[in-house]
Amino acid sequence: MSVRSLSAALALSAALIGVGAPTASARPASYELPGDAGGSKFEGIGYDVRTQRFYVSETTGGEIHRGQLNSTAATEWLRGDGTDGRWTARGVTVDSEGRVYVAGGPNGIDHAGAPDLWVYDQSGRLLAAMRTGVANAFLNDVVIGPDGAAYFTNSNAPQVFRVAERNGEWTVRTWVDATATIPTQTGFNLGGIVLSPDRSALVVAQGNVGKLWRFDLGSGKVSPIDTGTAELVNADGLVRNGDQLWVVRNFSRVLTTLTLSSDGRTATLVSATPTDPSRVFTTAKLAQGRLLLVDSKFDEQVAVPPYQVVALTPPR
Repeated sequence: MSVRSLSAALALSAALIGVGAPTASARPASYELPGDAGGSKFEGIGYDVRTQRFYVSETTGGEIHRGQLNSTAATEWLRGDGTDGRWTARGVTVDSEGRVYVAGGPNGIDHAGAPDLWVYDQSGRLLAAMRTGVANAFLNDVVIGPDGAAYFTNSNAPQVFRVAERNGEWTVRTWVDATATIPTQTGFNLGGIVLSPDRSALVVAQGNVGKLWRFDLGSGKVSPIDTGTAELVNADGLVRNGDQLWVVRNFSRVLTTLTLSSDGRTATLVSATPTDPSRVFTTAKLAQGRLLLVDSKFDEQVAVPPYQVVALTPPR
């Protein structure tokens, strides 16, 4: 490990075990999530920069929880257990109007005829509950494109779906099917998704094989991103700020930092920082200079509290 990587690892480990913990007047170092008596697990997180609210999805029931950066505890925002046909939930994002997009993971697979995705306004009113029309679709994560549409990844096939609204009418379609380019492998395929720095393309993680893919927003062409020597197996959530890309590698328990080229065609390894060995982080969002990481509890057969989102200063 390089000196830079070692320094980043020590700093991150210190943050995770509470060294230099914030004072009472500072923002919380972690946020408590509600949970069910039988155990809860979590996956996605969205962040509304205007309101400083974050939204976390619960896979065990499909509840959506909402918190604020200056408060230690989140609360249940949307009920699950079949509400709006939602029994589970994965990726979450928020657009410039405060609308909240939720990816359903296997919701439409496990419950025949149930939606694959939902859109809510900031008051919690359902705007759309939609099926992709594609069999066996596992909607994993979502990002808002420069056109204002939402782009969802499919973990069961190399597909990206586009969801858009016009004059109050919502539509969903398969935007790109990259079957001819991206081999489908055992396990979770396409997952985390962000925009390239110049906003010309989508950068998408294929965690089971540790690859990043570029989806050109103009042509729809798909190509592998040159990541050099970076190890990216178990890549789950992606977070980009400028030309920096953070890759949350769930069961590897590593946060990998890359530098992306402007067009997203290449990525250079900066550091690979170990995360808390007692947690499996799935994804994150950047909020006022800190990463908010979801502690999924995926490593626990029956999850037990505390259920948390952990905040830390990202390695650079």
